[in-house]
Amino acid sequence: MESWEFGRTLRRWRDRVSPDAVGVPAGRRRRASGLRREELAGLAGISADYLTRLEQGRATAPSAQVVESLARALRLSGTERDLLYQLAGHAAPGLDVVPSRVTPSVQRLLDRLAHTPVVVYDATWTLVLANAPYDALMGDTTAWRGLERNAVWRNLTRHPSRVVHTEQEQADHEARLVADLRLTASRYPADRELRRLTGELAEQCPRFTELWDSEAPPPPADMSRHKVIDHPAVGRITLDCDTLIVAMDDLRITVYTAEPGTEDAERLALAVVLGTQTLV
Repeated sequence: MESWEFGRTLRRWRDRVSPDAVGVPAGRRRRASGLRREELAGLAGISADYLTRLEQGRATAPSAQVVESLARALRLSGTERDLLYQLAGHAAPGLDVVPSRVTPSVQRLLDRLAHTPVVVYDATWTLVLANAPYDALMGDTTAWRGLERNAVWRNLTRHPSRVVHTEQEQADHEARLVADLRLTASRYPADRELRRLTGELAEQCPRFTELWDSEAPPPPADMSRHKVIDHPAVGRITLDCDTLIVAMDDLRITVYTAEPGTEDAERLALAVVLGTQTLV
């Protein structure tokens, strides 16, 4: 492997990724426009020390899983991803992997919804990007690592959430998530990260295996519905929760809005203001 060239390429691509594009708060005291090492390491699920050694050419044999995680964290195009694999000494795995790149058209949409809570997931329901209003509404996502970034795992393990569900609503939501993940697995059979995800879910969540193996159809999908959020500062807010599927990029974009002129709209605006002031 050309370890020096791999590291140089990694540093160059890290420097060009803006924090906002991957859901990392930029903060006020920032010398460079790109990602810091610890930020990229967190997004890729590796240690900052290991990333440093990779960039300096002192670690010479990153696994294909590490390369894939870095490619996804950096939002590389298909050609760039193939080059990163080549520089690491691996054959590129082809096109049948779950895409996670925020394309210019999706980014344009997010920019125009800058004051609206929006979260983007890939086809495995792994968080790709959450904007500042979403974090203000739902809680900070920037520290989530590994499985924490996956909505299937978070729901099946009943990870603390501000969303208020009845037991039946929660069970139906879990069944829909697992059914969608099963369809994703059928579309991307060569995706090693996806196989690792389903393996870890099966190992840690007995209900995942039950739902994965179930022959019963999942509850009907409702891509436009109400959701109640129990916000710690402003109380309960009933919002419209709309999930948009970006077919070409296989992304899921969920947008939270309130009926204009209602108390819920006022509470949502207050939650966003309070949260974004705290996050800055």
